[in-house]
Formats: sequence, C-alpha cells, structure tokens
Amino acid sequence: MAEKLKSILKIIETLAPKHYAMKWDNVGLQIGSENDDIEKVMICLDITEEVLEEAINHDVNLIIAHHPMIFSPLKSVSKEDVKGKLVYKVIQHNINIYAAHTNVDIAPEGLNDFVANRIGLKNIEVLDIIEREKLYKVVVFVPEEYEEKVADALAQGGAGHIGNYSHCSFRSSGMGTFKPLEGTNPFIGEKGKIEKVQETRLETIVALNDLNKVVSTMLQAHPYEEVAYDIIPLENSGEKRGIGRVGDLEASKILNEIVVDIKSIFNTKRIRVVGDLQHKIKKIAIVNGSGADYIELAKNKGCDCLITGDVKYHDAQTALELGIAVIDAGHFETEIFFADLIADYLQREFKNKKMNIEIMKSHTKINPFKIL
Repeated sequence: MAEKLKSILKIIETLAPKHYAMKWDNVGLQIGSENDDIEKVMICLDITEEVLEEAINHDVNLIIAHHPMIFSPLKSVSKEDVKGKLVYKVIQHNINIYAAHTNVDIAPEGLNDFVANRIGLKNIEVLDIIEREKLYKVVVFVPEEYEEKVADALAQGGAGHIGNYSHCSFRSSGMGTFKPLEGTNPFIGEKGKIEKVQETRLETIVALNDLNKVVSTMLQAHPYEEVAYDIIPLENSGEKRGIGRVGDLEASKILNEIVVDIKSIFNTKRIRVVGDLQHKIKKIAIVNGSGADYIELAKNKGCDCLITGDVKYHDAQTALELGIAVIDAGHFETEIFFADLIADYLQREFKNKKMNIEIMKSHTKINPFKIL
C-alpha cells in the first residue's frame, strides 16, 4: 500500500533534521510533491543518468541521495544540458528527489557515527562542534490523579532526555486555585466559585527541536480546558552537533595495521597514507568525504591519525609537519555507507509503523575513479 511522501520525509527528518545541514548545503525535497504516493524507494550516493535509469527500470517513486542533485540555482532546464536532461527525465517519470547531505553527516547516529562505529572507535565525540542544542524547561500543573498520563505524554513527545537517561522529571505537590468564569466548561469546579485542587507541579527538560511536539502532546493529554504551563529557556546547553568524529581504538595499533583494516572496511585495494607506517595510533578522527581541512583541528584534539578523502599534496605536507598521520581512503569510499545507513533506518521505521514500502539500494557503480 502506498504512503504519502510527507510521512516518509517526517521519518527521514527525525534522523537528520534539515536545519542540521551546513548553511551552504541544499538538502531536502528537490523535485516532487509531499502529497505524492510512494511505493518504492531507492537510496544512492549520487544521481547520475545511469542511476536514474536504474530507478526508472525498477519503478521507483522516490530517490534519496546523499549528494544533492541540485546544488546551485538552475537558470534553465534544457534537455541539451547535462543537469537539465536529468531534471527533465525525473519530472517526466514522476520521480521524487530528496537529498540528505551534511545534515545526515552531522546527525547523532548519522553517517559520521556509522563509519566511526564500523572502524571500532570508542568514546566517540564530535570533531568540529558547530552548535550546541538549545534546551528548555517545561513546567505544567496537573491534578494529582492525571500526573502519570501527562508525564507519559511529555516523554512520548521527546521531553525528559538527559544524556543516556529518558523520562527525567521532577514533581512536587501543592494547592492550585482558579475560578471558572462565564463561557467556560470547567473539568473541575463550578462557574463563579473559587476552586482549590491538589495538583502536581511536573517539570522536565526538552530540546528546541522537540518543543512544539512536546507542548502539543502535553495539551492533548491534560484534562483541563485551560492548561497552566511555563516554558523556560535554559543556559545549560544540550547535545553537541558538528562535522567529523573523534574516538579511541580499543588498543593501540601501528599505522600499517590500521591501513589494512581500512582497506577491508571500505572494500578498497589501495589507499594513500601520510606518516610513519610503524607509528602507534590510539586516537583517530574520521571525516567522511572531503576532510583535509580538519588536519590541524584533529591534531589539536590529540588525534594520532585522520581518516578522510580528497587529500591534496600540500595537505599531506601540513600533516607531516604537524606529526599526524592521514589516511586518504577516498571521498567515494568514506561515504558509500550512506545507503546502508538510510536503508537500515527506514526498514526499522517502516516495520514499526507498519508501512508497506519497498526499499532498494542502487547497484550502479558511480565512482568516477579507476584504480589501475
């Protein structure tokens, strides 16, 4: 049974909200309509003519790509132009195009974390912190016999998370007073009379991204016609978000051993390496795609090695001068796990939500480089 695209986008953007993306990026729905019916999804790294033909041949309604098909504004759409030809064919075959780029790199449990876990890193942290999640305290006053129902609604909405703990809250009892006026339909009390009710002050913490949902679910669960609640901005910050990850190996290895591991993990026969192959490595930074700009930061964070792609000659010289090893595993190779990440995530979510949508990963070989 087909599902509306907007319901699928909601699932994707729960993992990687669009506002996580870098300002220069272009993520989200690029071609299509949120009201389209979707029966089959294909996931790929890039949308090329060959990838698009694969989608057409398999009756795909939605392509989720890592690299945006449209990066810069198009001045025209012409079948004689390479990009225009793709856009024209996408529209002609009624295929929706969605891009999840730096937002899925940055997202917790996104591509950076996926690759860091594949490498076997422990104590994983963000390499380049771009922002810290803004936090709020929600305080609501509930008649005592309804506190569990409202507390559960707050948690279901996404409130109450502190580190690896959920359902965090504080409760205190007190006396609430109110007088229903004309035009009211009070849950407790009578019009024109001051009512005193034993209530629980229920307070919890919520991230900005979840605030509206939390308030909405709380209001739906609360028995009162008019709910008394406060939203208080907090000075303490929440989750750190940014590019790249830093972590430790279980045990130190020499650089040459790590190179062998990386070849196996990324399924590549040859990679470029900067540094002494006998040097011991314990702390590693990983930046998917193009991350040579992070060599100095990785060194400053105490890393012995940076794993990334697109390393230039002068980048390598800088790494040697700083005394940090660099493994250039390739732009394509360090991002190829995007399809695995998104496919696994969507399969779990579709199953949980009983959504009967077929998922496939593109099998078209798109790496422009050949290693001879």
